[in-house]
Amino acid sequence: MSALPSSISLSERRPIRELPDELISQIAAGEVVERPASVVRELLDNALDAGARQITVRLASGGVRLISIEDDGLGIPREELTVALRRHATSKIASLNDLETVGTMGFRGEALAAVNSIAELSIQSRFTGADTAFSLDGRTGELRPVARSTGTTVEVRELFFATPARRKFLKTDATELAHCIEAVRRHALARPEVGFSIWHDGKLVEQWRAATTREQRLADALSDDFVTQSVPVMREGGPVRVVGRAGIPDAARSRGDQQFFYVNGRFVRDKVLSHAVRSAYEDVLHGHRQPIYALYLEIDPARVDVNVHPTKIEVRFRDGREVHQAVRHAIEDALAAPRAGDAVAPSGTPQPFFKPVALPSNASWSQPAMNFVAQERGAGDFEAMWPRRTEQLAHEPESAPSHWPLTGAAPMTFRAPVGLPADPENPAPADAPLATQDEAWPLGRALAQLQGIYILAENSQGLVVVDMHAAHERIVYERLKTQLDGAAITSQPLLIPATFAATPQEVATAEACAEVLPTLGLEITPFSARTLAVRAVPGTLADGDPVELARSVLAELGQHDASTVVQRAQNELLSTMACHGAVRANRKLTIDEMNALLRQMEATERSDQCNHGRPTWRQLSIRELDSLFMRGR
Repeated sequence: MSALPSSISLSERRPIRELPDELISQIAAGEVVERPASVVRELLDNALDAGARQITVRLASGGVRLISIEDDGLGIPREELTVALRRHATSKIASLNDLETVGTMGFRGEALAAVNSIAELSIQSRFTGADTAFSLDGRTGELRPVARSTGTTVEVRELFFATPARRKFLKTDATELAHCIEAVRRHALARPEVGFSIWHDGKLVEQWRAATTREQRLADALSDDFVTQSVPVMREGGPVRVVGRAGIPDAARSRGDQQFFYVNGRFVRDKVLSHAVRSAYEDVLHGHRQPIYALYLEIDPARVDVNVHPTKIEVRFRDGREVHQAVRHAIEDALAAPRAGDAVAPSGTPQPFFKPVALPSNASWSQPAMNFVAQERGAGDFEAMWPRRTEQLAHEPESAPSHWPLTGAAPMTFRAPVGLPADPENPAPADAPLATQDEAWPLGRALAQLQGIYILAENSQGLVVVDMHAAHERIVYERLKTQLDGAAITSQPLLIPATFAATPQEVATAEACAEVLPTLGLEITPFSARTLAVRAVPGTLADGDPVELARSVLAELGQHDASTVVQRAQNELLSTMACHGAVRANRKLTIDEMNALLRQMEATERSDQCNHGRPTWRQLSIRELDSLFMRGR
């Protein structure tokens, strides 16, 4: 038997023993109750599970002095009131099977007992069909009749009075109030059919009436701009259903304060879901901007474990890959789908309004638009990437048809943009009224080129300004993605393999993903039991640090689905290639070439942003132009 550490003596050692119930309740309170908003969240869960249709929240001093949650739900029978304050007492689960398929908002059965141990708690409730209501004093256990309608009111006074040390860590009343309001808002977004009102120190601070649609509640609880600057999300496949709204890239913010994700009606913050959303926005967001969204995932309760965190804000999915793919594809489809709407949002942000374009049957979209690759990397590399297409190009005429994409290497040969009308059977004539042209050409007709950078076009809304390089970059990028279609990235062997000391996780990942790594242009093999060797890297990244590249890729493969990592790496490579292949600034274009680019934008998914997330066009309305020149004043 080893000796005890010198820092403790036998006389100081404490025996192992059971904790008293009071101390157990204090620990449970620490898990559940962090601040007033924690109490608000738990009591709202109970109110919603009781079928409430109207909930009133009353607070005093940010919730520290008073938290009162009043609902019109089913209520609690008299004989169950005293049981409700016992530890692990709940009506929501009764067996292990119930615990594995939780379908309610709250279920742990310790919230009321925990709150009662650190505050003064009382409950007033009238059960449906009962003749009278009863009030329970949490301190004394006294039960007495009172007057109230069907439903329940829970009052919590002097939070943390029994644990003053915790009370010192609370913030100002204004800060705690803000957290309480946010807790109510999260519940309101999940249940639009329920009305909510919040009172603080006797004043009404927020109110959201029962709504008939989710969009109406989003507009009321967040803002009208949230709805106008987002697109509907709807995807149903297998056991997973994803609905809601995802913000357009222009609506992204510097902070992630308008990101709401719900799993079976429960607000959650989950790494799998967050990564899926971020992956869906990778192609359209600039820098570290954060998208806005309100997404609702519905899944069989047996396929998700909600009993992994005391605050119920974290979940664990039985099949994380299945959920990740469903969420990612749902958002990608929503952002890529052609959309209709006004050209200018209330905030002045242009709204995507492109309509599906039916291409002529003889239209060719197969040209790689990658001549620069052959010039910069040599014809051999180009043929290795697109061998069949290279052979075809050798037999094609030098003058490209008007429906080919612009390239950054060869002189442009675009003529009139008749190859890409919105309706190929009835293209809008150049002299047609602007309103008629807008139906066929939402971006209007080109007028001029400004400083070799911008295209100026006219539609019925006013003036459209297009960044021609950014717009063409997106066009080339989307076509390259389609053309590559899962093919492997070309790699370049290293003259001297780069070895590095690897962790056991990195070694295991390299061995498990031995078949995936070549599709990324990487060759990573074991050099010894604890060493890996990088023998090949993607050709376009040959000048970088192979060890850092290998570590980052292995870390991604270790955390996320391999196909997701492969797709991301391919997209980053193609993004760089498209940037080089797009038409450059200071390139003089003819009117026909400008119109052709506008038509291609209307036919390309995600053409509102370039692949770096920058906007490709802006709309200036006649009203805005009139304001600039003070017309009508």
